[in-house]
Amino acid sequence: MTTQPLDVTTLTADLIRHPSVSPDPGESQIALGATLEAMGFVVTHLPFGEGAERTPNLFARLGTGKPHLCFAGHTDVVPPGGSDWAHGPFAGTVENGRLYGRGACDMKGGIAAFVAAVSAFLARTPTPRGSISLLITGDEEGPARFGTRKVLEWMKQHDLIPDFCVVGEPTNPVAIGEVIKIGRRGSLNAHIVVNGRQGHVAYPHRADNPVHRLLHVLAELTAAPLDNGSEWFEPSSLQVTSVDVGNTATNVIPAMAEARLNIRFNDLHTGAALRGWIETICMRHAPGATVNVSISGESFLTKPGPDVSALSAAVKAVTGREPKLDTGGGTSDARFIAQYCPVAEFGLVGASMHQIDEHVAVSDLACLTAIYENLLERTVA
Repeated sequence: MTTQPLDVTTLTADLIRHPSVSPDPGESQIALGATLEAMGFVVTHLPFGEGAERTPNLFARLGTGKPHLCFAGHTDVVPPGGSDWAHGPFAGTVENGRLYGRGACDMKGGIAAFVAAVSAFLARTPTPRGSISLLITGDEEGPARFGTRKVLEWMKQHDLIPDFCVVGEPTNPVAIGEVIKIGRRGSLNAHIVVNGRQGHVAYPHRADNPVHRLLHVLAELTAAPLDNGSEWFEPSSLQVTSVDVGNTATNVIPAMAEARLNIRFNDLHTGAALRGWIETICMRHAPGATVNVSISGESFLTKPGPDVSALSAAVKAVTGREPKLDTGGGTSDARFIAQYCPVAEFGLVGASMHQIDEHVAVSDLACLTAIYENLLERTVA
């Protein structure tokens, strides 16, 4: 099959015109799947979850050879967030060299750039020695329960785990080529509830003030830094995000006090160890406290090697920039992929993601397409 190069701006605009607020209802993936099938990919639609949680996912593969390079991304987007867009959030309008729309940079533009790169690559190399795949989910911006992690389980069962995966998140702060993310910190949320006995402030001996015990808990949790950072990670951070008692009276000792906190932790910790640390401190100051902890992801790191070097070389070849290898920022679906294979993140400039009038420069779309095409030449040609 001979593939004609596709226009990345047109592809991105077409994807934007399929509204897909998380979880994606599926229309954007149907359109994407049709484009990939026309290019010769074997496309499998993989919906997981039931009812309102039902999430569309897509896995597409071209070829069966080694090495196997996978591109991962998401078609779901955050809500538009207001009515004062200069252009409709799902219009896919181009004006003054910029393409506007929800998902333009996060991350329908990244998906379109990879698909356009594959089309240009196949036009010159119709029978590559390696294989190419795409793992596309519809719930990265949401709970991420029935998306990438479920597709990876399916891929494992069918012996489809790639040798290297590139996640097309918008990693660059200002200009294409600045940053490749080779890891991310883990994230833990904790909800602490301390129960006491309500009473009059003038008779504290008849009450049990849970606020005082909660303050002791929080004071110890925040007394010292968790660490000083590691080779590839900045120091871990614990932030108290809420302290509530639900008390509107000034002369009443409340019956309950609660706090919420988040920890972004590096590779010196595990979620389980931090959970135990929080529980121990609560036991010391508030033995009856309830501690609920959720861990949305562990920290992970893909140490520099041939795969990351190939991506770095592709970036430098196109942009002339030596990309910084970084582990900062929030979480992404790379945290799930890292459990199966080496993974790195590289995509567009993310300055306008999640904002009103989200946009991407048309020239950046072309640049990212060229970088992905160069990576394909270096890895699977």
